[in-house]
Amino acid sequence: MHKANAICDGGDLDCGSGLLLIIKKSMDPLLNGQILEVRSRERSVVEDLPAWCRMVEHEFLGSEPGDNTMRYFIRKGSNQAELEMDLQAAKGYEWSVRARGEKDLTVKIHSRNHTFIAGQPADFSPKVNAPSAIDYLLASLASCLTVGYKAQASRKNIEIDNVELSLKGGLENVLFHMALEEEGSPKIKRIVGTFYVSSPESEHVLEELWNNTLVRSPVYQTLNQLIMIDIKLSIVF
Repeated sequence: MHKANAICDGGDLDCGSGLLLIIKKSMDPLLNGQILEVRSRERSVVEDLPAWCRMVEHEFLGSEPGDNTMRYFIRKGSNQAELEMDLQAAKGYEWSVRARGEKDLTVKIHSRNHTFIAGQPADFSPKVNAPSAIDYLLASLASCLTVGYKAQASRKNIEIDNVELSLKGGLENVLFHMALEEEGSPKIKRIVGTFYVSSPESEHVLEELWNNTLVRSPVYQTLNQLIMIDIKLSIVF
């Protein structure tokens, strides 16, 4: 449809989860009037991207199907103030949660438009009424790495069939946490696990993708400064 001066690939990201920032970074080097081709597999982009272009005074030129993706064409406008505001807002964003005590030893946690229940901080019973804080911490790391890996693959057009991450973590002395002993530490001793990935891509590509995921994971990079984390990459063909 149009000859693009630059191309960016947003993979499966939508306009509310990072695609616009990727477009901003790719658009910056272009001159006014030049064309950026945006590739995306997210269906909602077809409606959201034209509206965003009108708001920031870029010209949306249309779209056409590509290889397993949609190709969108944007002519750069002259008004960059709104884009700069979006970028600065992303850099300064802070997440917030609110926890309210419920019956027994549980709390109700409110996070944006979601609500969930958490139980005792380190309950290690086989069955519990609600996940513990340790469960949520491990789940946070697992989800950050798993979704991060898929997002990195999506942006690089790397085909991934399946991914699964299994984690285990233990405390240095859970009895100190429970006030049953007076010596030791309640901190998490280590986290170990295996990240399984099935893909037709080469081992080198999948390993590079994994290493990049670790580097860019906010949860992993934070915990890795405090805890011994050992997660093995296992490629399943």
